[in-house]
Amino acid sequence: MRVLFIGDIVGSPGRQIVQERLADLVKQRQVDLVIANGENSASGFGITPRIADELLGTGIDVLTGGNHSWDRREVLEYMPHQPRLLRPHNFPPGSPGSGVFVGTAKNGVRYAVLNLQGRIFLPAIEDPFRTADAELAKLPADVAFVLVDIHAETTSEKISMGWHLDGRATAVVGTHTHVTTADERVLPQGTAFICDVGMTGPHNGVIGMDREAIIKRFLDGLPARFEVASGDVQMNSVLIETDDAGQRNAAGRLRARSIERLRLRAD
Repeated sequence: MRVLFIGDIVGSPGRQIVQERLADLVKQRQVDLVIANGENSASGFGITPRIADELLGTGIDVLTGGNHSWDRREVLEYMPHQPRLLRPHNFPPGSPGSGVFVGTAKNGVRYAVLNLQGRIFLPAIEDPFRTADAELAKLPADVAFVLVDIHAETTSEKISMGWHLDGRATAVVGTHTHVTTADERVLPQGTAFICDVGMTGPHNGVIGMDREAIIKRFLDGLPARFEVASGDVQMNSVLIETDDAGQRNAAGRLRARSIERLRLRAD
């Protein structure tokens, strides 16, 4: 089984490169399942129902979120009716939508996606570690592939989640910082891990936004309007391949064979 996870999609440049390149990538690499983080896809902040439908229509099977999931108020009523648009599951009970989706990939394998948010330098919501424990224990026995998106600020929290879930998830991938890390590996019990997948969008700015406004903000400390940058548009993702013929991990899930960083640039 081959699963593609696309890093945080930022604004219209990020959406456009997904529209232009995803179908060919899926065909060339024989991808069975596509997951992407979409919380910055609406002008860099949040996601709208229209954009969610657009991205799901490109071939993305599940969209994950993060601390910007609620930035567009129109998504609050949409999210409960679109189970493939997730938000971090450790938001307080009663928050719209869900952070867990269970489905069937193109190759017939049952899979689950769990979206979590860290708490260091981010709002103090529910414990992502105990939330992961509880939700993984609830998954149906026939779920063979589990991916966890840990949307967090610090490397220590994301690495800790990887080790915490080693042997219980097939993959733990980090999002949020928009900077790709070079620490991809398969942990001893078969869980693929990377601290941050990186960003899908313009890299000529500062984490996807126009650099002049952000530099000015650092210089004078005054409020500034941030706009999505342009130039050097990249799609950063990881390709996770499972060891279908090997022994399942301790939770009965497929073990990862490899995790590979992929970087595509707009033509």
